[in-house]
Amino acid sequence: MSLNRPWLAHYPQGVPAQIDVEEFPSVVSVLENAIEKFRDRPAFRNFGKTLTYGDIDRLSAQFAAYLLGELKLKKGDRVAIMMPNCLQYPIATFGVLRAGLTVVNTNPMYTPRELKHQLEDSGAKVVFVLDNFGKTVQEVVAGTQVQQVVTTGLGDMVGGLKGPIMNFALKYVKKMVPDYDIPGAVRFRDALTLGQMHQLPQIDIAPGDIAFLQYTGGTTGVAKGAMLTHRNLVANMQQAAAWIGTNARMGEEIIITALPLYHIFALTANGLVFMKFGGLNHMITNPRDMPAFVKELQNNRFTAITGVNTLFNGLLNTPGFDKVDFSHLHLTLGGGMAVQRSVAERWKQVTGVTLVEAYGLTETSPAACINPMDLAEYNGSIGFPISSTDACVKDEEGKILPMGEVGELCIMGPQVMKGYWQKPEETAKVIDDDGWLHTGDMAKMDEQGFFYIVDRKKDMILVSGFNVYPNEIEDVIALMPGVLEVAAVGVPDEKSGEAVKVVIVKKDPALTAEDVKAHARANLTGYKHPKLVEFRKELPKTNVGKILRRELRDPPPAG
Repeated sequence: MSLNRPWLAHYPQGVPAQIDVEEFPSVVSVLENAIEKFRDRPAFRNFGKTLTYGDIDRLSAQFAAYLLGELKLKKGDRVAIMMPNCLQYPIATFGVLRAGLTVVNTNPMYTPRELKHQLEDSGAKVVFVLDNFGKTVQEVVAGTQVQQVVTTGLGDMVGGLKGPIMNFALKYVKKMVPDYDIPGAVRFRDALTLGQMHQLPQIDIAPGDIAFLQYTGGTTGVAKGAMLTHRNLVANMQQAAAWIGTNARMGEEIIITALPLYHIFALTANGLVFMKFGGLNHMITNPRDMPAFVKELQNNRFTAITGVNTLFNGLLNTPGFDKVDFSHLHLTLGGGMAVQRSVAERWKQVTGVTLVEAYGLTETSPAACINPMDLAEYNGSIGFPISSTDACVKDEEGKILPMGEVGELCIMGPQVMKGYWQKPEETAKVIDDDGWLHTGDMAKMDEQGFFYIVDRKKDMILVSGFNVYPNEIEDVIALMPGVLEVAAVGVPDEKSGEAVKVVIVKKDPALTAEDVKAHARANLTGYKHPKLVEFRKELPKTNVGKILRRELRDPPPAG
C-alpha cells in the first residue's frame, strides 16, 4: 500500500511542508547565529542569576579551550555531563560542542551500576558532575576510560553572596552533598580559568558528526546510546521552530524549563528552539518541589512551558497555581507520555491556554508529530507529522495499513538518529531497510492525518484474546474527582490470561476500590474493567516524570 499523506492538506497556516535542513550546518552555528543577533539579551536564568547570550559565548568558549588545550581531547571524544538544570549545563554543553566533541547526557539520579554502564559503553574521557552526585562518580570512575573529572557546586555560577551560601546550605544544612574524594578532580571555575590561557581553534564540524549520545531504553533493558548528529538536532529544531514559530516573538520569549535539559525533550524544544528565537530559558532545578515551583511561576512573567502529564497535573493540584499570571502565556507543549484529557481540560480552564500534545522519541531528536498550535481544545491525538516528516502505521509483516487500522507507528525524516552507538544489530531492529524507524508504539491515523497513540506495544494487556490499552483505562479513571494519579497494567490471571490492574494515588481519602470499579463499569466494556484496584501514596516515575508501569505489576512495597 502506498503512503497516504492527508495531513499536508490540513497543516496550520504558515507552516511549511518542508524545512531547510541546510540553513545551519551544526548546532554550534545555531548558537553563533543567536549570539550575533541577541548578544545582550538574557539566555538562561536560574536561582535569580541570568546569563546573556554574550555570557554563554564567553564561558562556553573558555570551557571548549580547556577541553582542547589542557586535556588535549580530540574531535569526536565523548564528554559526560551529569547535572540537573543549572547554569553550568548550557555552558558545558555548548563548550563540548564548540570543541567538536560529543556530549553524553547523563541522568544525575543514576545508580552506580547505571552510570558505570554508560561510562563504559560511551567511552567518555571526561565527566562533569555536580557535587551532589560526586560520590556516585567516585564509586565507578576507576576502570573506565575517564581521564578527568570536573566538579562544581550548584551555587558556583550564581555568584555574589548567594552562591557560596547555597553551597554551604546544601552540604551542611540540607545534607544533600555526600562527602566524596576523586583524586585529580578539577573545579569548574578553575577549568574556565585554565581555558582562558588557550586560544580556541577553528573546528570544522560536519552535519554528520555526532553531537549527542542520548541513552534510552533503560526502563526496558540495557540502555543504548542513540547517536544524534548535528544534522538531526538542527533539523528537529527547524521543524519545531517552523511549527510553533507562527506566534513566537523573536527576542521576547521566556520559556519555563522544568524538564531536565539532559533529556532530549527539553534539550531540543526548550534549549535549541528557543535559542533560535533568542528566548530566555528559565530553568527550574527541582520541579518536584511543587510549592517552590509555583512560587517561581508567580514571581516571573513567562510565555511558554513544556512538560509531561504528571508535571502539569502536579501544578494544577498545588495551591497557588491558579493565582499565577498567565496573561503572557501562549504555548503549553506536552509530551514524553500521554496527556490525559482530564488534565488537558483543567489546564485550559485554569490557564486559558490549550495544552498541545506532541509526540517524539529519543531516536527522533525528539519531535515527530505535533498538534496545531491553534487547536481550540484537547483532541486526544498526537497531531500531524511535522515538516519534512513522514509517518505510517505498519502491521507485523511491515505492510503499511490503511486509515483507521491499528499498527506500529513508523517515522521517517531528517531527525531520525544515525543509529545506536556500537550496536548495529540493535539499530537494524528499529530502522528497516526502507529507512523507517519503528517506534514500538501502537497507533492509528484518521482521515485528516491526525495520529492517535493507542499504546506501547509492550504495555498492551491481553484479556481473553481482547487487546486492552492502558491509556484508555487511565483516561477513564482519571476523570473521577477523587483520583489524583492513575496507572493501568496487566497482571497474570488464570482465567483470562491477563487482567487489568489499576494503581491509584487518591485526591479524596474516602475513595474506595468499589467506587473505582463502579465508575469503570459505567464507562468501559466488560473485559476492560479493572479486576484489581490498588492504592499507593505515589506512583514510581523516571526522573523526567514518566510512570514506570513495569514496577506497578509487582506488589506494593512494604510499609
